[in-house]
Amino acid sequence: MIPTREEALAILKQYNKEDFHLQHAQIVAGVLEWFAREHDPERLDYWYVVGLLHDVDFELYPEQHCLKGEEILRSLSIDQSVIQSAMSHGWSMTNSKYQPELFMEKILFAIDELTGLIGATVVMRPSGSVSDLEVKSLKKKFKQPSFAAGVSREAIQLGADQLGWDLDDLMQQTILAMRSLDIVD
Repeated sequence: MIPTREEALAILKQYNKEDFHLQHAQIVAGVLEWFAREHDPERLDYWYVVGLLHDVDFELYPEQHCLKGEEILRSLSIDQSVIQSAMSHGWSMTNSKYQPELFMEKILFAIDELTGLIGATVVMRPSGSVSDLEVKSLKKKFKQPSFAAGVSREAIQLGADQLGWDLDDLMQQTILAMRSLDIVD
C-alpha cells in the first residue's frame, strides 16, 4: 500500500509525539514536494509521503534508526518502494541497507540534514525567518563544525555530490523550498 498524505501523517503521529520531529518530517516532506514540482510533477503525493515517513522510527528508536523504520512500515503493509526510498536517507549514517539510487532518494538524502542546518541557522537570525536567509550566511554556519554539531556536513556534501550539484545550488534550492512552506516561519 502507498499511503495517502493523511494516512502517512497518522502513521507518523502514531510513532512521534514531539513537535520537533513532527515539524521536521513536514518540512522534509514539503521540500521534497517542492523539488517534485520540477522533477516529477505527476508524483507529488508520493514524494511528500516518503518525506513524512523518512524518520518514522527516530523518536522511539534513535539507536536503530532506519532498521526499525523499515520494520514499522513493513508491518503496516507499506509498499516496498516507499520503504526503500524513505529509509535510503540513512545510508552511510545508520544501518540502512538502502543506498540512494533514485533521483528522489538522492534529494532526500541531501536535504534531510540540510533542512536541519537551515532550521538551526534561522533560529539564530534576528528575523527568525528563512525568508531573508541567503546562501552566504548558511555557508558560514556550514563551515562552523560547532554550530548545529549534530548535523552531518559530510552527508550534505555527499548528497550534493550524488546529485551532481554544486553545494551552493543545493543550498539555494533548499532555502527556496523552505520559503514556500507555511510551517517554517
